[in-house]
Amino acid sequence: MQGVLSGFAVIAVVIGVGYAIGRRGHLGDQGREVLTKLAFHVASPALLFTTLAGADLSVIFSSRLLVTALSTAAAAGVFVAVGVVRRWGVGRTTIGALCSSYVNSGNLGIPIAVYVLGDASLVAPVLLFQLVGVTPIALTILDLSTSGGKHPLWQRLLTPFRNPIALGSLAGVAVSAAGLHIPAPVLDPLTLIGGMSVPAVLLAFGISLCGSTMPGRGLDRHPVFLSVALKSVGQPAAAWALAAGVFGLRGAPLLDVVVTSALPAAQNLYTYASSYRVGERLARDSILLSTVISVPVLVVVAALLG
Repeated sequence: MQGVLSGFAVIAVVIGVGYAIGRRGHLGDQGREVLTKLAFHVASPALLFTTLAGADLSVIFSSRLLVTALSTAAAAGVFVAVGVVRRWGVGRTTIGALCSSYVNSGNLGIPIAVYVLGDASLVAPVLLFQLVGVTPIALTILDLSTSGGKHPLWQRLLTPFRNPIALGSLAGVAVSAAGLHIPAPVLDPLTLIGGMSVPAVLLAFGISLCGSTMPGRGLDRHPVFLSVALKSVGQPAAAWALAAGVFGLRGAPLLDVVVTSALPAAQNLYTYASSYRVGERLARDSILLSTVISVPVLVVVAALLG
């Protein structure tokens, strides 16, 4: 349980620092926006590039990744279906679908993988799938839905290649696939810049909580509750059913896929919502509630399957 508790403790402390900064106004009125833009346009692309450039791409062909992909599609698909019926809008529905299925595989998934699962590399399949598969698709949809259809078709087709986060991810995969070695004078500055990503996201998230109402209230309460239920219960349940019932996983492999699926919604989803100015409160409340609820869920999963 040490990994679960320590991972959440780190996140809570940094978010608390952001909240204190926001309350005292140390970064001014534009502090949150500056941190968000820093993470989205500079730090996160650098982090994703350095992470994926040294990743083992053979995990793409593992059965664990297939379970992750299917459980992610199931959780996101349910939210999209409800969003279409309830007419929540393309951008808002996309953010909600991400909050229902996009797990915190980085700053929370890594320590949990180390302390609970015993191997940090076990989170790599989820990280790769989300960065290379889910992120470019979701950001492309957000780009197109917020552009108002003003761009020509060829620009829309090139949307994934104009997004800084997608570019960083795809460039890292290309370097890893080609087996290229990045010299230290090039890699070290990128690693240093990428180190700002997670703190910037968490601090911006903490600042956003200043003056806000309790989560799960207002016009977004139904999308929030749906996304939290899907993320905290639906996705891990789907992962367990697929892993045990379809792929026959038992023991440690089964524990791995269920634990990673039970991770809460990633903090960088708030960065996406803020950058595109759509579903910001939905993202903030969903991330906060799923993070709180995932603590007992992960404890129960580790106790039952560990």
